[in-house]
Amino acid sequence: MVNQTAPLAERIRPVTLDDLVGQEHLTGKGSILRTAIENGRIPSMILWGPPGVGKTTIAHIIAHTMQLPYFQLSAISSGVKDIREIIETAKEHSGAILFIDEIHRFNKGQQDALLGAVEKGIITLIGATTENPSFEVNSALLSRCQVYVLKALNNNDLIKLLQQAIKKDLLISQLQISLKETEAMIRISGGDARKLLNLFELVIQSLPKNALEFTITDDFVMQVAQNKIALYDKQGEQHYDIISAFIKSMRGSDPNGALYWLARMIEGGEDVKFIARRMLIFASEDIGNANPNALLLANGCFDAVSKIGYPESRIILAQCVTYLASSPKSNAAVVAIMEAQKAVQQYGDQPVPLHIRNAPTKLMKDMDYGKNYQYSHLGEGNFIVQEYLPAPLVGKRFYEPGNNARENELRKFLKERWKDKYNY
Repeated sequence: MVNQTAPLAERIRPVTLDDLVGQEHLTGKGSILRTAIENGRIPSMILWGPPGVGKTTIAHIIAHTMQLPYFQLSAISSGVKDIREIIETAKEHSGAILFIDEIHRFNKGQQDALLGAVEKGIITLIGATTENPSFEVNSALLSRCQVYVLKALNNNDLIKLLQQAIKKDLLISQLQISLKETEAMIRISGGDARKLLNLFELVIQSLPKNALEFTITDDFVMQVAQNKIALYDKQGEQHYDIISAFIKSMRGSDPNGALYWLARMIEGGEDVKFIARRMLIFASEDIGNANPNALLLANGCFDAVSKIGYPESRIILAQCVTYLASSPKSNAAVVAIMEAQKAVQQYGDQPVPLHIRNAPTKLMKDMDYGKNYQYSHLGEGNFIVQEYLPAPLVGKRFYEPGNNARENELRKFLKERWKDKYNY
């Protein structure tokens, strides 16, 4: 019996693969996952994909189809103790399914607690993640799971979901709802089915009282959205516009503008790690050696928000943003690597000069690998002039220190060491 007080996304959640919208490459007729489910032999798996594309729904469908005991944990609020309790309960049955939402948030110890039970088949693990499992899931656990990649839902999929809601939901089906326009709902939801259905339910609840018939238009949806939700599309054009405004505000040394765009992203539910990741890139791309501490602070910020999450992470993000925006700027590092890459593309794979090659074997030494190499620490000031570039690039300068206090010190250091060679 469906709980009619539950959110719309829960009320119309499919219980069979035939009712699932999207992901035909995994669950359509003859697909790998569908065949495994129909054969009654599913592997432990990681479902990797954007928010709101059906990861949780697929787990529910598998449990319903397989008719096995089903347990669900959220990595945000669960720990090793919860895992062990479920494993002990699963041992009393012939098998059990454990669904872990946001499994990338589990630390190594929590993930390791799953290994034995997964390997012995005590539980069939279904993990859901929006992050690349190659980076976020332990290799030992990952090797015991099949990774299935879920695709973003397209516009036709999202419209089909809305039509299902109108037809199948017990409450909405009592109304005469016509979808004249859907662009606004699709754009605001950003391809997230759960967000789309939540917005649709909000629209339905905002209909005039006693209205049994109503035509949904983009204008009406925008009126509801502007009054009830923060207009921020994590997948669409506005997502990129706002992150662009955020970066450019920091680059322009305006902490006030940067804080405003940060607040817009926070209020819109942007992934905290996405924001911190862009700040980490910014620290090297736009500040670099003008203030090396910026990279350290940005990296510390990323680590901290990865452990804490919202709402407290907003304070850590704000501290880092104001520091980065208020720091001296230099793009010398990004220009330098771009110039070096151009040289690689222009001159191809040049051989490493013999004197700076590694010579771990006698044969290599006989071939003059490492011959005449001079150990820099034996020179005055820990420096000896010698060549490090291949012949066609001798004297080529890639790094041009920025005109700021710290990089001017670097320029002075390089000038003293290399004299006129690189024209520092």
